[in-house]
Amino acid sequence: MTTGKITIQNETGLHARPGNEFVTFIKTLTGCKVEVENEAGKRVNGSSLLKVLSLGVKKGSVLTVYCDGENEAENLKKIEEFLANLKD
Repeated sequence: MTTGKITIQNETGLHARPGNEFVTFIKTLTGCKVEVENEAGKRVNGSSLLKVLSLGVKKGSVLTVYCDGENEAENLKKIEEFLANLKD
């Protein structure tokens, strides 16, 4: 399992639209299970929009992302890049 911490930079965090884009992106990472944890320690399946939205991710929130499976280090890097380029 590969783990990384990512600070959310976009102005609105992971509300409905960017949250949906994030989950859709996670679902493209075949062979790798992704879980996301907020600063309060709540950890959820990264491929569930409702669960990701329940984390209450705002600008400046630090997420811990867990990748387990095929190409986990490469997939974590892809997730970091995706979130860094996520627009409001």
